Order: sequence, then C-alpha cells, then structure tokens
Amino acid sequence: MRNFIVRAITGVLFVAVLVCSFLRPQAMVLLFALITGLTIWEFTGLVNERAQVTVNRMISTVAGVYLFFAMAGFCSELTPSAVFIPYLVSIIYLMVAELYLKNEDPIHDWAYTMMAQLYIALPFSLLNTLAFHAAPQGFVAYDAVLPLSVFVFLWMNDTGAYLCGSLLGKHKLFPRISPGKSWEGSIGGGILVIAVAVLVWYLTDEYQLNQLGLTAVEWAGLGLTVVIFGTWGDLVESLFKRTIGIKDSGNILPGHGGMLDRFDSSLLAIPAAVVYLYTIMLL
Repeated sequence: MRNFIVRAITGVLFVAVLVCSFLRPQAMVLLFALITGLTIWEFTGLVNERAQVTVNRMISTVAGVYLFFAMAGFCSELTPSAVFIPYLVSIIYLMVAELYLKNEDPIHDWAYTMMAQLYIALPFSLLNTLAFHAAPQGFVAYDAVLPLSVFVFLWMNDTGAYLCGSLLGKHKLFPRISPGKSWEGSIGGGILVIAVAVLVWYLTDEYQLNQLGLTAVEWAGLGLTVVIFGTWGDLVESLFKRTIGIKDSGNILPGHGGMLDRFDSSLLAIPAAVVYLYTIMLL
C-alpha cells in the first residue's frame, strides 16, 4: 500500500512538472536538457558495469546536453547552424580517444558511446523541432501543443493498454521480452489514443491552437504513430534491461524506477512523430 501511495504521488508530480514546463519555452528547454543529461548519465553508468566497457560518462553527458541546447537554439533561430560544431568535435574526440586509452574493447566503447547519443540525446533534441516551427507571419513560433500531445498520447496509451489488458488480455504481444503486454491491451490503448487525438484536434481548432492546421485524420495518424513507436520504444528498453540483467534502470523516481524507465516510449515516439509530421507537410 505504501509503495502504491509513493508511486501515485511521484506520478502526479511527474506529470504536473512535465505539463507545466510546456507553458514556457524556457522552462521546457531547461527541463528537457536536465532530463537528457540525467538519462545519458544513467545509461552510461549501466553500460559501464558490463565487462570490458568503458564509456566516458562526463563527456558523453555534456555532449548530449549540448546537442539539446544547440537544437533548441537552431530551431528557434537564436543561433546559426555553426552551433553544432562543438558537438561534432566532441563526438570526434570520443572516437579518437580510444586510440590512446588502450581499453580492452574499443568497439564496445564506441558502440555504447554512440548509442547514448542516437538513442537518448537525438530523440530528446528532436523535441525542439516539434516545439519551434515557422509561423505564417514569417517568424518562429513556440508551439506547446505538439510536443505535449506526444506525451499525452503515450500516457493515454499506457492507461488504455493497462485497462484493456487487465480485462481482456489473452494473447501475448511479445512474451519473450515483456510478458505483461497483450495484443488486446495494445489495441485498446491505440483506440483510446485515436479518440483523444480527435478531441485534441477539436479543442485546438476551437481555441485556435492548431498552428500547423492538422486535420482530424492527421491528428489521429499522429496518435497512431506515437502508439506504435511508443510501444516499440518500451520493448526496446525492456530488451536492454533484460540484456544487462536489471529490473529498473535506476531509482531516481520513487516507485517508478529510473529516467529510462519513464521516457523509454518517448525515445522512439518523438523521432517517429517528427518524421510523420514532416512527411504529411511535404505531401
């Protein structure tokens, strides 16, 4: 009972902080830069416990946080594209440094170092492409609805999948990696997200917050994209934890585990949402 109360309080505070951060672009950028750093630090700490793996946690974390800030500055047109040069230099350093460190398995070091950037830093950085985009008036506008909607869809998917899975779940979705997930739960979560996506379309149109002018069908497509890739993101992190033999990625969030546990779904859902939106804008 006590664990349930702790989990509930942490969950409410987590959602409240995340939602409130989207009210101001500065708050969103600072919070997710912190989240990026904490997640990379957690990930590199876990992989460094593996035999023959030595990842530079500090430089990897600083590089990932810098990439997030650089992307925020570039997307908001506060900085030129040259802002990415220090990040590229740091990546080159992390590669070249293995020539001199004489570690047992530099290939593993390179692989995990790059994975921290591609799996964590890049997806969080792409959140900025959802938050900042060109307005019809010619300037860059901040849009809280799109990035927040990705997280709302993920939360609704988890809720719908849990309820439908508990009541109707019979057929396992991926028993080798996540025995608790069922096809019934996944379908139920997807249906709930599509309904919520249509509601978001209605509300954003009603209150003139639909900056990209997405239709109800396009919002539903975004919701379905988030559901599919969010589920894969969850399974990818489950495979990662099974591979290294842990139950939770950390304990920074009481009752909820670590940062990877909380943001696993978003690490694939955010890039997928960006690709989806760019695709429909080009058609």
